[in-house]
Amino acid sequence: MSNEIVVDDGSPLLDREGMLYKELPSDFRQIRYFALLLVQAAPPETRELNLLEQQVSEIIKNAVKHGNRCQIEKKVRVWYSFSRSVARLIVQDEGPGFLEIDRWNEFNRKRTACLTESRFDELASYVSFRSEASDDSDGGNAMFAALEYWNGGVVFSGSRNCVAVMKRFASNHREVGEEGA
Repeated sequence: MSNEIVVDDGSPLLDREGMLYKELPSDFRQIRYFALLLVQAAPPETRELNLLEQQVSEIIKNAVKHGNRCQIEKKVRVWYSFSRSVARLIVQDEGPGFLEIDRWNEFNRKRTACLTESRFDELASYVSFRSEASDDSDGGNAMFAALEYWNGGVVFSGSRNCVAVMKRFASNHREVGEEGA
């Protein structure tokens, strides 16, 4: 798992072959509905289904809000694939892209160092990532969670308006030593 957002047009995570496709309007009011629509394609026995839906929702929200600026005529294009062991998602908007990736990665490195080195006084400076495009409800917290959840990677295209993510699920079988195994 990478602890940073990667920009790489050649990443296999950006390969759309064999994936399902939806084109969505940039309607902020329907983001949760769109996420549920996509996640219904996941096998019913998928663990973490609620977390998966929440993470899909956050990525779509970022595309609608930050990429397309809630301009309903602009489209969010989504490619997705779910199996018992892997969830993959590619989301592309019509915006200028996440231009602050390098700055965000540096912020996250400093934030992580404060956490791992127990420098809690300094950590207060790294609670919320802000850019000039941020509004009062923004703080970059969704990206911190995304890096942790999408353990197969978070990759942006070179244009930075297309993100691909992958989640590898733990085995759906009981581990040796579990009660009742």
